[in-house]
Amino acid sequence: MTTTSYPAGAHEGVAAARHRAAAGRLWRGRTTDPAWVRPAFLGLLLLTFLAYLWNLSASGYANSFYSAAVQAGGESWKAMFFGSLDSANAITVDKPPAALWPMALSVRLFGLGSWQILLPEVLMGVGTVAVLYAAVRRRFSPAAGLIAGAALALTPVAALMFRFNNPDALLALLMTVTVCCVLRALEGARTKWLVWAGVAVGFAFLTKTLQAFLILPPLAVLYAVCAPTTVRRRLGQLALSGLATVVSGGWWVVVVELWPASSRPYIGGSQNNSFLELTFGYNGLGRINGDETGSVGGGGGGRGGGGWGTTGLDRMFGSEVGSQISWLLPAALLLLVAGLVTTWRGKRTDTARAAFLAWGGALLMTAGIFSFMAGIFHQYYTVALAPYVAALVGMGATVLWEERTRLAAAVTLGASVALTAWWSYVLLGRTPDYLPWLRWAVLIGGLAAAAGIALAGRLDRRLALGAAGVGLAASLAGPFAYTVSTLQTGHTGSIVTAGPAGASMGGGPGGGRMRGGPGGEFAAPGGRNGRPAQAGQGQGQGQGPQGGGMVPPGGGAPQGGRNGMPSQLPGGGGQFPGGTAGERGGPGGMGGLLNGAQVSAKAKALLETDADRYTWAAAAVGSQNAASYQLATEKPVMAIGGFNGSDPSPTLAQFKKYVAEGKVHYFIAGGGGMMGGQGGGSSITTWVSGTFTKVTVGSATFYDLTAPAK
Repeated sequence: MTTTSYPAGAHEGVAAARHRAAAGRLWRGRTTDPAWVRPAFLGLLLLTFLAYLWNLSASGYANSFYSAAVQAGGESWKAMFFGSLDSANAITVDKPPAALWPMALSVRLFGLGSWQILLPEVLMGVGTVAVLYAAVRRRFSPAAGLIAGAALALTPVAALMFRFNNPDALLALLMTVTVCCVLRALEGARTKWLVWAGVAVGFAFLTKTLQAFLILPPLAVLYAVCAPTTVRRRLGQLALSGLATVVSGGWWVVVVELWPASSRPYIGGSQNNSFLELTFGYNGLGRINGDETGSVGGGGGGRGGGGWGTTGLDRMFGSEVGSQISWLLPAALLLLVAGLVTTWRGKRTDTARAAFLAWGGALLMTAGIFSFMAGIFHQYYTVALAPYVAALVGMGATVLWEERTRLAAAVTLGASVALTAWWSYVLLGRTPDYLPWLRWAVLIGGLAAAAGIALAGRLDRRLALGAAGVGLAASLAGPFAYTVSTLQTGHTGSIVTAGPAGASMGGGPGGGRMRGGPGGEFAAPGGRNGRPAQAGQGQGQGQGPQGGGMVPPGGGAPQGGRNGMPSQLPGGGGQFPGGTAGERGGPGGMGGLLNGAQVSAKAKALLETDADRYTWAAAAVGSQNAASYQLATEKPVMAIGGFNGSDPSPTLAQFKKYVAEGKVHYFIAGGGGMMGGQGGGSSITTWVSGTFTKVTVGSATFYDLTAPAK
């Protein structure tokens, strides 16, 4: 065998040359690409990363419900596996745990804090932009991928949720990966890529249950019809992909269902301690028909959307949701039609048409469900639509631009810009005090650009490119402004919205600005538009002078307005337990249901005293209230009744047994919770208040469960 010998030191030189070549390929990209392509892509990712990092700690622990579960997972592998709210494993969150795992690993590695919790979400946002770029650029052009990536990054609800710790960030990433894998599979009937799509859907199920399956019907039909192979092989490949979904999403379900209930946490959100019941009930069909036992307002949605906003075809464009997602939605729908018309004469296996059908089918299916679901619906759910809208805009705009010498294509592209400018003018008009000049600049600039684009095939190339640049800037100016507003402001609580104050009106409990309360009109949980109040303002969740609130040590105080919450159930029905935060003096909005408590230093010290002698340092009704004290002390706090306070865990008998065994030290009075379901929070509260000694610390009330009342 012939071997090559190198002089002394030559090995290091060869290795260095290889490293330089690899770095060059990373920077240069494909040799067939123009020199600007790879730097532009990397620049897009870097700008997205830096923008989403900016002011990140202003949100503190963001949604304390999930942050408490992350803290528990950082302490206990068992809690991490199940998604428990506390490290003693009393009850889980009301979702499967996949979205918690990256954050819990971060906390386990780097300690508890705002950045440790939220940085994984930022990375998911950057990853989603990268996957979307790759999927669009592969079949179309670098410009199409860059436009799609920029449109996604600048969508206000994306800038919100990729900096927040709800499951929606991971779900959006996995749904984008799913579509990307299906498109790769369609290129050559590649089984491997279709199986990977199934794996992505399975983990998406472990992120947010049945929402992961919304895009499956259009994608399955698309592959069955358009894949370049025999019908028998197509069906076999789809079966393998389905099996991959079942395995990747079902393994955790099997473990949970077979695990003895006595040695695992109660499944939060269920009424029978069953994840399957949670999946098909509260988190499944209940979201569609509004019959959600144990939910806010408990069961009974309707055509009008009950307490969760008006349903109908225009829901995505209305005052509740429009400013979050719909800036480019009219253009995306127009460009979807134009793209299909342009590619319709292609053969059955045409991948360009398949791309329009894949992204368009995912958009129409998901938006259709969101528009008519009568159960719990929050504005931030629409982040799921952002990659689909962005892809259609990037693909459609570049396809029509390439066909601009045809008058119909140029006019259609110009019409999409004009439509976007007009719709941005409408959306910006809903917040007339926020950059009032911008709506007119967008409208005038957009209409002028639209006229130039319509004539692009007859103009000098530089003039045509100038019109296209102005049109792109006008189209993205509105969402860019709302995204900047979102990045400037911290967000806490269970229901958050993007954009400036007043951008999202109504939308059910806490959704945007609503009528009621002492001031007549007040903001969503945690302050204006779902943002936390500054420390010391009202009952806001910024860290107060004594610390221990919703902002972890070292985190900046979130900005926003007052924290006012309604004391009435959706639709004007009965009273929220405990009334408003101000009335109870401690827990946050909706009786502590949607936002947590501001924990004083003295209350923190009280719960930390001898805490290691007990399984739970304290117990409180409702997860948000319990989460606040757990995050402040980093000690397990039992959430009685789960998120809504309506889960039957623990029962009064079980709680009495825990107390008799010396497992719980304090009971925190005034916790949040809803009527409905079978929760025992009310009976437990009554028993505790009549049996044990009350301890008052500032405005908060505790009961020492080791000291019977005299």
